[in-house]
Formats: sequence, structure tokens, C-alpha cells
Amino acid sequence: MRKKVGLIGYPVSHSMSPQMQNGAFEKAGLSYVYDKYEVHPDQLAEAVGDMREKGFAGWNVTIPHKQAIMPYLDEIAEDALKIGAVNTVVNENGKLTGYNTDGAGFVKGLMRHVSFPMEEAKVLIIGAGGASRAISYAMGKEGPKTIAITNRTMEKAQDIFSECLRDQDQVISLQEAEERLTDFNIVINTTSIGMKEDRLPLRVNHLKAGTVVSDIIYNPFKTALLKESEKRGAIIDNGVAMLVFQGALSFEKWTGVAPDASLMEKIVIEELGGSYVNR
Repeated sequence: MRKKVGLIGYPVSHSMSPQMQNGAFEKAGLSYVYDKYEVHPDQLAEAVGDMREKGFAGWNVTIPHKQAIMPYLDEIAEDALKIGAVNTVVNENGKLTGYNTDGAGFVKGLMRHVSFPMEEAKVLIIGAGGASRAISYAMGKEGPKTIAITNRTMEKAQDIFSECLRDQDQVISLQEAEERLTDFNIVINTTSIGMKEDRLPLRVNHLKAGTVVSDIIYNPFKTALLKESEKRGAIIDNGVAMLVFQGALSFEKWTGVAPDASLMEKIVIEELGGSYVNR
């Protein structure tokens, strides 16, 4: 009998995680099945209890449950506590432990494009939502020279700085970020700007060639930010890597086995209608 894992959220119909995870389970020869479960916020406690009782090996958690699920878990890992959100639950004999693989997954994908020592890295993070918090925390653990966070609402950026970043890091305005763009060799967009409209989260006039520019959006495959950055000689990466590697880290927590992340990436890109390049 196959072990059950899955995704809970509201809504989840758009998710490509089942195709990605089931392909990886099959390739690894593991008897697991991954499905998606639409759970209304009012039904979260009941759903967690039900999945525990039915012996799910674990599950992923997406919007709007990443924070709300925390009181229903038995233990929460340090990274998830610091970030303030859980995206992966592991069930060990009825004991539920919450983790956050979003930030670490993002960093794992990003590092494929970084050819310079991280201690020389000057990082700009755009946005101050949940994804920014996870990525800021995970990037800080990599030991870059500095991280600057920018956002339309400075107070939200200040909160992330206070809770997830280091003394040498800073909060800057969008205007200052645009003016100082040449200072940074890694730029990360964590906002949704560019998902539904052909807009930039900030102007890239001062972007220097060779800068690694990452956008956590994966649909469209190449956002306005990535298009404009590419024209200026940047090394670009979209949100597919974050989706794949956070999923791969979840897979490993459930099974104790590292999946074929290249296969997972190939499946997602084909689902999106893009062409696959093994990077």
C-alpha cells in the first residue's frame, strides 16, 4: 500500500506539485502517492487531525495555511519558527513536525547561477511578504557581504530586517534601490508584480551586466523584470527553481531519499509549456 503525501491550501487547483512529486517518486522507485487537497480555512483543524489519523507520511502547506497550521503541530523546526511559516509537515508515528523549505529551496536553485564567492555577494531583495521573509532568512545563512531589502511599505521591510537579517544588512527605499542598483550582484524579486501585468517591480536602468537576477514568479516564464534584465546582460532565473527545490527538500524529509531534481524541473517546465534546459 502506497504512503500518502499531498498539498493543502485554498485554492490548490493550479498546483503542479502532484505531477512533479509523483514523477520523482516513480523515478526513485518509492511507493508514495501525492495529491492536492483544497482545505477551507474553517476546516484546517479538522483536516490536520484527519491526515494525522489516516497516517499521511506528511504534506506541503500553501496559502493561506502556512501560519495558521502552526498551533496544530507538535513541534516546529527552528527555521520555520524564525520565518514564521510552515510549508512542510512530517508525520513520524503521529507526531507532526513543521518545517520551512521555501527559503532553502530558493537558495539551492539560485546558487546554480552564482559563480563568485558568497562572502563577496551584495544582495537586493524586493518585497516584504512571506516569500521575502523566508528568502531573507535563508540568504543570510549563506553569509553574503550584505543584504538590502526594499519595499513600498518600509515598515514591513523593517520587520523582516529586525527578525530575520543581520546587523550589516539594511532597509532601503525603492528609489534608493533603483539608484544604487549597480552596487548589487544578486537581485531577487519576491513580489507578485509581473505575474498578471507587464510591469517592473523597480526600474533596472542602473543594472550592471553579470548581475544574477531572480524572480520567484514562474508564470509567465519570463517576466518583464527578467526580460529587461537579460537585455542588460544579467544572468536570469525564474521561480521554477524555487518551486522545484523546495519540493525536493520536502520529498527528502518525507522519504530520507534525495529526489531527481532535474526530472522534477523538467516536468514543471513541460507543464508550463516551456522548453527544458538541464542547467
